[in-house]
Amino acid sequence: MKLSTRSRYGTRTMLEFAKNWGKGPMSLTAAAANQHISLKYLEHIVAALKSAGLLKASRGRRGGYELTRPPEQIRLDEVVAALEGSLNPVDCVSPKSRCPKKATCPTRKIWVDVKDAITAVLAQKTLKDMLLAQADCGG
Repeated sequence: MKLSTRSRYGTRTMLEFAKNWGKGPMSLTAAAANQHISLKYLEHIVAALKSAGLLKASRGRRGGYELTRPPEQIRLDEVVAALEGSLNPVDCVSPKSRCPKKATCPTRKIWVDVKDAITAVLAQKTLKDMLLAQADCGG
């Protein structure tokens, strides 16, 4: 399974807002420049993150975006789900799947395990964990 550029850029952008936590709104222009992401592309990413309730916007001269919760309360599975939708590696893993072989397919259990493993790793990591990891890397 390969995550899209949207998720990779979105996660990096959320890290920018986490670094700015408690300092007020940050402009998208600054976030885009810091992460070397096109402003136009970032606008689409931020719209999805805002719709998911992970970012809030402020208007005005000192407006911008900021996290809706502290970095330690925002898990990476939330971020990726907001940008990717389902983390299912194949359609039959979905609870709504209507695959006629769902109950007897020998590979379905493997795909469920893959999805569960990915979700478990992302659910254990928060934006604060990413900030700490970045500090350990000298970033």
